[in-house]
Amino acid sequence: MKTKFVSLVVAGICAAAPAMADLVIPNMSYRTGAYAPGGIPYADGFNDYFTLLNARDGGIGGEKVSVPECETAYNTEKGVECYEATKGLGSLVYNPLSTGITYQLIPKALVDHIPIYTPGYGRTSAANGKVFEWVFNYPANYWDGASVAIKYLLDQNGGSLAGKKIALVYHNSAYGKEPIRTLQDLAAKHGFTLTELPVDAPGQEQKSQWLQIRRDKPDYVLMWGWGVMNAVAVQEAANIKFPMENFIGVWWSGSENDVVPAGDGANGYKSLAMHGTGMDYPLYADLKTFVYDAGKASGNGDQIGSVLYSRGVYAAMVIAEAARKAQELAGTSAINAVQMREGFENLEITEARMAELGLPNFGQPFAASCADHGGPGAAMLQQWDATAKKWNLITGFIAPDQEVLDPLIAADSEAFAKEAGITQRCN
Repeated sequence: MKTKFVSLVVAGICAAAPAMADLVIPNMSYRTGAYAPGGIPYADGFNDYFTLLNARDGGIGGEKVSVPECETAYNTEKGVECYEATKGLGSLVYNPLSTGITYQLIPKALVDHIPIYTPGYGRTSAANGKVFEWVFNYPANYWDGASVAIKYLLDQNGGSLAGKKIALVYHNSAYGKEPIRTLQDLAAKHGFTLTELPVDAPGQEQKSQWLQIRRDKPDYVLMWGWGVMNAVAVQEAANIKFPMENFIGVWWSGSENDVVPAGDGANGYKSLAMHGTGMDYPLYADLKTFVYDAGKASGNGDQIGSVLYSRGVYAAMVIAEAARKAQELAGTSAINAVQMREGFENLEITEARMAELGLPNFGQPFAASCADHGGPGAAMLQQWDATAKKWNLITGFIAPDQEVLDPLIAADSEAFAKEAGITQRCN
């Protein structure tokens, strides 16, 4: 794989341009600033998977993969600049790793006809392929995550949350606000009280939120955080001696970088999980042989096997499988972005295929369709063992409450269709 850092000047773009035969899959990364603790491991895993495919398999379908990397600093304006600077390279798909950037790129995708893949983030209602033709967010989205967290708590409380108090500590951004409507509807359905506690970016100051939590004594705290906000929240929870087993983060608030700084105080903290944890998968043996031992690891090579490194690997794997499907459907290995979209829409990841890829029992199987760009939406729960310094999965995959989610997705996507003048398809 050719990993390049793309400059936002014409000369830099020209210098970074890949060979015409390459499959171009940009890496919109952020290795600097308050969000680097999440951005670095994800970017490294994303790069290393494509390095593996190039070194072991000669690329995808005989085509080498080029991954020009562009630093966004998790800044929406810079993210849009990265998109504009790289789309002319023949980019097949964008994975922005930012809900704010995703919202800005969705209208551009409608015009430029380049798909956007946002696993576990972005605009939740993009799961409705009838409206969002160019966006895919399988296998799960934020609203799924909120529902799974509540279903888990229902199970922990004998099927009832009536009278319970749940606080949501969230990044005060498009990302952090995503689960609020879902949690409000779930509160009405199950009889718990929801308190919403926004944390302004970057999230290093949270004293007032945790003083309120100490005063109000909620039964549970959910967190939609990112970057340094997560580690600060875990430390603040430990400082007020909030029971960590009752503190649950979304899958973007469940990495090693979020809990290690708090030491023993983080023990018992839980988070949602989109996929398995650790390096006990055959794929890692191939990564060692073809990438790590060959001196081709991305970045400093110090993020290998971490939760967010594995998520970068997962995203790259799904993109690679969509490219294979696109090549199959198009009858050519040198696919374009329109053909790549067809690959995403017709993609099926089975348990057998995951095993073939060296990731058995790693993620949930799914099959996309014209109408379904969101996948099954299930998630697991993992818990931090501070002594062993590792995450342990404590549940299997839990399905979300579609009775609550389907109407929300339909209403939000239909509003977007009306606003954008989109005629729904798949009829």
